Formats: sequence, structure tokens, C-alpha cells
Amino acid sequence: MSRVLPYPLLTAGLILMWLLLNSFSLGHLLLGTIIAVAASRVMAALEPSKPRLRRWQLIPRLTAVVTLDILRSNIAVASVILNPRRCDRVSGFVAIPLELRDKTGLAVLACIVTSTPGTAWIEYDSDSNILLIHVLDLVSEEEWIALIKNRYETLLMEIFE
Repeated sequence: MSRVLPYPLLTAGLILMWLLLNSFSLGHLLLGTIIAVAASRVMAALEPSKPRLRRWQLIPRLTAVVTLDILRSNIAVASVILNPRRCDRVSGFVAIPLELRDKTGLAVLACIVTSTPGTAWIEYDSDSNILLIHVLDLVSEEEWIALIKNRYETLLMEIFE
């Protein structure tokens, strides 16, 4: 079974997503299944490392923190856009020294930073372990460094390292 479907949950998820994005018919089910099985086999050829979750029970807490921060950022970005008269807003880049080394944890951090409105993951230097982000409304670099390190990095380190 593992040779035909090396990632059965990925295959099932892709089929479900295909059917949600398209109308349900036998043809779409067949096409979605072919694409999902092919994607699952390609994923197996890439041989990704399996993430090791040390404390998976912290994932709901991280999800709640990220959801709350995304909601707050949406409101902040909307106020920046809808109030163009305030010219004292400055955007800029922030270099954040990270202690997080786990590749999966870094990937999750990249998703968090990129999905939060007003911030963008620009570059990560694995040699110096420095993350460069862009912030739409940069008030204080120290606040952003503390936010990333205290709210996200510590939880990700507890979960993955």
C-alpha cells in the first residue's frame, strides 16, 4: 500500500480539495484521483524528512496566537490604507536573530510571517541564522524582534525542537 500511496492523507486531502474546487462528477473524481496519486508519488520521490513534534499539544495555542495576530494585523493594515493622511508611517526591514534551527519550524514561521498582513518574509540566512522581514508600519525594530521571538519562535522551538 505504501508504494502505491506513499502519502495517503495527502492523496485524500488533494482529492477532497479538487472536488471542493470543482463540481462533483465522476470525471472530476477520476481526474482529481489521478492528480492526487501522481502528486503523492512525486512527494515520495522528494523524500522529505518527517517532522518530529516534541510537544504537539501546543499547536492549538500557536494557532490561536497566530489567528489573533492575523485579525489584529488586518485591522492595522486597513487603518493604514484607509487613513492616508497620516504620513508618519514608515515601512522598513528588520533583521531578527533566530535560535530556531528546525527546518519544519522555520517553514511554519515563514507561513506565519507571510500570512500576517503588513509583514513579509524576505530572506533567511542559515549560516548566521538571521531572518529578514519587511514591515509595513515599522514603529520599533526591538518590538518586532521581541514579537517574533517571544510569540512565535519560543512556541515553535517547544513544538519542534
